[in-house]
Amino acid sequence: MPMAGSLRPLKYAPLLLALFVLPAADAARRASAPAAKPAPDTTSRTLEPLMLGEFALQAGRLDEAARAYLDAARAGNESTLAERATRIALLAKDDARAAEALALWHRLGGKPHDLRAADAMLALRRGNEPAALKHLVALLAMPGDEGWRQAVGVVGVGARDPKQAASIVGKLVDGSHLPPTQLQAWLAFGGLAQRLEQPALADRIVEDVVRRFPGEPRVSLLRASQLRESGRKDEARAALVALAPEAASNAEIRLAVASEYDRLGDRKAAADVLAQGPQDEQTYALRASMLARDDDKAALAKLYEELGRFGSRPDPQWRLLLGQVAEFLEKNEDALVWYQSVPGGPQKWPARLRAASVTHTLGRTDEAFRVLRELQTDASVPEEARRDSYLVEASLHAKANAPAELDVFARALAAFPDDPEVLYARALSWERRDDIARAEADFRRILVADPDSVAALNALGYTLADRTTRYQEALELIDRARAAEPDNAAIIDSYGWVLFRLGRHDDALTELRRAFTLQKDAEIAAHLGEVLWVMGKRDEARRYFTQARDLDADNRALKRALERTGA
Repeated sequence: MPMAGSLRPLKYAPLLLALFVLPAADAARRASAPAAKPAPDTTSRTLEPLMLGEFALQAGRLDEAARAYLDAARAGNESTLAERATRIALLAKDDARAAEALALWHRLGGKPHDLRAADAMLALRRGNEPAALKHLVALLAMPGDEGWRQAVGVVGVGARDPKQAASIVGKLVDGSHLPPTQLQAWLAFGGLAQRLEQPALADRIVEDVVRRFPGEPRVSLLRASQLRESGRKDEARAALVALAPEAASNAEIRLAVASEYDRLGDRKAAADVLAQGPQDEQTYALRASMLARDDDKAALAKLYEELGRFGSRPDPQWRLLLGQVAEFLEKNEDALVWYQSVPGGPQKWPARLRAASVTHTLGRTDEAFRVLRELQTDASVPEEARRDSYLVEASLHAKANAPAELDVFARALAAFPDDPEVLYARALSWERRDDIARAEADFRRILVADPDSVAALNALGYTLADRTTRYQEALELIDRARAAEPDNAAIIDSYGWVLFRLGRHDDALTELRRAFTLQKDAEIAAHLGEVLWVMGKRDEARRYFTQARDLDADNRALKRALERTGA
């Protein structure tokens, strides 16, 4: 699926290590470090396959890239290239070449954690569970937390399906291989069991953790989460109530308890928990958000009254917050006053943009657009705020389904030629209008300036897979994104979807299950449901369609899937 309509960095960060990616800082360090000059013939032998590998990677041909990097590693006896060849071959599902590259990596030397993780990943890919377990046990026995973190990542990403992953986690627990004194490791494996939708396994882990770490509130939180996931909501609520004393005195636990209440759908209870202890802008904002999503106008009005005591402060953050709460309450005139009174600081510009949006909501559309255009032509306004003013104007037209949205994008690109944020937003607009050719053109303009834009690669690949029959081209684009961010749920979902469109249903199901394990998302659930429906697994498909509705009943992918399947 395409990432959220922005090229800004994603905030989603799953508890998985980027097993396949050479960290940029490490690469930069190695590039800048002085190196012994190899003999000219070695340099020549290494350079050619290295360039071929880079070109193949940029084209999304992972199998060719793995072969070329392996040739370069052999020519130069370079551990970094052997590592790179191993990771790309694993992504390409070329187990034979991965084994060759990994053997060379071992011979040339590498970090023990990384080598063991790659050994375990390859063993899982080959279906050799005893070997995978041996390597995972070795990882878990390593000092510090790097080993167990890599082990969680390998099981979560490398297993063929949730059943295999659950089997491995169960054997690690039964064999007492988890670090006995590291609570975070137990919590991580317990959380993995929940995401794998294996309640019996999660129960076993929780029971063991309770015995090992009695009275630890984070264990009670895991228990509440596990009960919620298994549908035992009343028991989950009781577990959270028992955590009230810890929540009252510990801000971290308070936030976690509120988050669990939110997942239970009890946002009033979440807001009440957040109201305990010292209050600041963050807690007030979270409380307001919870109550607004719950449409609890009475409680929100009380909070607004409480916040009003700070209204005389000239603090920009408080005034911005008051404007947001007033907007939640649909007190739009009040909201406008608060937004317009933000005196300065970085909050001034989002307040100006919100003021324009509220003015539009009040029906003063000409005034709203005038304010936005004043921002667009004011050279004293920071460049990002000026650019965002075009995006806000376009979004207001989009809400009204007005063609003027496209005129705004044209003006924005005249002011900010080839700006990736504007191009990305316009591409999504073209896609909504079923003009796939123009959407593709805008995504490709982003890639001309930034060939490594993961968001654009994934969005274009998904669009081609979903809206055209150019599946092989889509696969190559998505593979380029996978090489950069192999544990990104949105990219894994796109990969699974293009495999489905290619007719590789079993492979698609594996990848989509993996994506849903990483991120509970309506679009991923809809894709899973459709694949299962086509494979004849109708009851399981309906369960995923139900989950998708619960997450976002208006999701476009869900609506299309239901229309195609008739579910």
